[in-house]
Amino acid sequence: MASPPPSPSSLGLLAVKRHEPELIFPAGATPRELKPLSDLEGQDWFRILLPLLLFYPNSPSMEGREDPVRVVKGALAKALVYYYPLAGRIREGPDHKLLVDCTGEGILFVEADADVSLEELSDSMQPPCGFLDEVLCDVAGSGDIIGCPLLSVQVTRLRCGGFILGIRLNHTISDSFGLKTVPRGSCGTRPREILNARDPPRVTCTHHEFDDIVIDTGSAAIMSDPKNMAHRSFFFGPREVASIKKRLPHHLVSRSSTYELLTACLWKCRTIALEIKPDEVVRLSCVINAPGLGVPRGYYGSTSVIAMVLSKAGHLCTSPLGYAVELVKKAKEMVGQEYVRSSIDASVIKGGLKHTTVRNYVVSNTTKVGFEEADFGWGTPVHGSVASAFPWMSIYVKYKTRKGEEGIVVPIMLPERAMQRFQEALAKMIDEGTAADDHCGGDSTTIRSKL
Repeated sequence: MASPPPSPSSLGLLAVKRHEPELIFPAGATPRELKPLSDLEGQDWFRILLPLLLFYPNSPSMEGREDPVRVVKGALAKALVYYYPLAGRIREGPDHKLLVDCTGEGILFVEADADVSLEELSDSMQPPCGFLDEVLCDVAGSGDIIGCPLLSVQVTRLRCGGFILGIRLNHTISDSFGLKTVPRGSCGTRPREILNARDPPRVTCTHHEFDDIVIDTGSAAIMSDPKNMAHRSFFFGPREVASIKKRLPHHLVSRSSTYELLTACLWKCRTIALEIKPDEVVRLSCVINAPGLGVPRGYYGSTSVIAMVLSKAGHLCTSPLGYAVELVKKAKEMVGQEYVRSSIDASVIKGGLKHTTVRNYVVSNTTKVGFEEADFGWGTPVHGSVASAFPWMSIYVKYKTRKGEEGIVVPIMLPERAMQRFQEALAKMIDEGTAADDHCGGDSTTIRSKL
């Protein structure tokens, strides 16, 4: 196993000095109104806070320009005139219905400085980021979905002249795609009405994500205890992907995407690692951007649905990788317009809450979000991504190593012993798919991971 790089915080490299948190308000007048979120956005799996980090180097284009803190603060205040719901607060109405109260109360902002250079941070920038708490301040009283700022931002200037932009986003109001790509002035109610249930709601497709299942409280407690969990991320470059692909039957090699291949591989290795009984049913939930819903260009709300497939744990663990790949393909193929409508209707009938989490692995692909294109006037970041791992979910992130090799980083969070078994299963999956490989400089496995 390649030795994981130590985090800057463990080496004492990241000493951050923060100013007092402040609120940024819209730069102009905004409507005071109550906007219902869509039935899609009200589903429980959207009720999380997404931490995002973007790392900007010092560049010639920064010379002679204003302090990035002042520029980002000014840009946010102007943007909030158009994105005024972001300056409001989420409320919960009858039947768990979510609404955004457009109060203009503002978003949180923290100015900071760190005595470290971007070069020193190196590969520790990839998720799960070991110094996330230093560059994205968790202000007391701001960490809930209901009644708290919808957006928290920290700009941390670095010794080298670069800076880190940290963002914590309430996922009910937007997602990484929406936050990155939306032009001005598209926050009307009509798009969210499009994402509401039909009247009357009718379920026309199978939605295992809403199945009522008895929760194994013991396992749930282990998976939710942060003290028990190990955080790792795994880099999959062209060699790793090619090695795993060699395990597929010929008819799947040319028609399987990298996403399908990695998802199948990780789901299988994770199931092996958790030592789930062979007769137990395990679940894979693919987060897929909903097609053909008629939302206008520029809509920045969430438009993703979950497509879930099932397998007996024993069958998944002992079958060739092609079996899992076919299931991933099945999940993707399920998602059409009628499936999306049926999913929204099913969530309303079920009360809008509680997706099935028992023995479930959720995967979300952000490699096409375009974080690398986020230019605030000083050029593009060297890296940008969701910064955390989650016990029940992996978020795929585009990453370029210091040597310029492009690939995908996948953060994983598992109990410590299960993590060791996961690494062994993944190493076997990769090593058996290739000949002798010194890709990690002589280590016994081709996996590249970090703490």
